[in-house]
Amino acid sequence: MLKTVLAAALIVSAMATAPAAQAASDVPDFVTIDVVTVNGSGCPAGTAAVASADDRTAFTVTYSDYLAQAGQGSGPTDFRKNCQLNIRVSYPQGFTFGIAQADYRGFANLQQGATGVEKGNYYFQGMSQTASRTHTFYGPKSDNWQATDRATVSEIIYAPCGEVRHLNINTELRVNAGTASKANSFMTMDSTDSSVSTKYQFSWKRC
Repeated sequence: MLKTVLAAALIVSAMATAPAAQAASDVPDFVTIDVVTVNGSGCPAGTAAVASADDRTAFTVTYSDYLAQAGQGSGPTDFRKNCQLNIRVSYPQGFTFGIAQADYRGFANLQQGATGVEKGNYYFQGMSQTASRTHTFYGPKSDNWQATDRATVSEIIYAPCGEVRHLNINTELRVNAGTASKANSFMTMDSTDSSVSTKYQFSWKRC
């Protein structure tokens, strides 16, 4: 299995235009994050870790075995990998949160004629509202890739005030060999350095 170190640390913000941190008074005094379940071919047991930022404005996910590949040397199901995280976020009453922005980075080795796709899907347990973003990359490419899912203020989906709703994040990597089926193409969101992670930015608001 190919291993690739992700590129530099991710910078996210709660605003869709000019990045700016939320005021301290608009951030709860404590935030804890517990992973309820981790499922998917892109995150086998023990290969994904979640941690909250010290300033309570974000949390990070680190993967160690998240790779999709197609073409020569790949198996019939290797072209698509996904990971679904079910997360419980605990915080004081009087606040609620949504995901304002997420930044993904990885490495892609796509042959001429091949394509790679990264997709992120975000929703709260029991709610029909869903936010989804898709990014497509085209070969030839052998370099780091990056993708940003950014919501405007009006697009942010918040958990209902006063209710405990788990946050679900479903990511996907997909590679299509296209006309390069005799060569190997791959796309990874792996990290062998725990200091480099996918980062999700909270948008907090008072109820």
